[in-house]
Amino acid sequence: MSDADFLPWLILSALYGLPLLHVALSPRGGGWRPPPGSRCPFGPRAGWLVMVLMLGPVGWLLFALRRPSRIRGKRG
Repeated sequence: MSDADFLPWLILSALYGLPLLHVALSPRGGGWRPPPGSRCPFGPRAGWLVMVLMLGPVGWLLFALRRPSRIRGKRG
């Protein structure tokens, strides 16, 4: 395999594969199951994965730069 064949795979894995892996393994991604009472069949982590898959690096930046939600009852 020449360098010309390797470069597109490197770009795809860097721009899509690594962000998808980060969202899938990050503890900040949320749960895989939807919150109780939700009408959506997907959890927050699945939603983030779809956003990263559709938007690529922009979706990953949205995930990485989001503000964490405040936990009820916790002061800070």
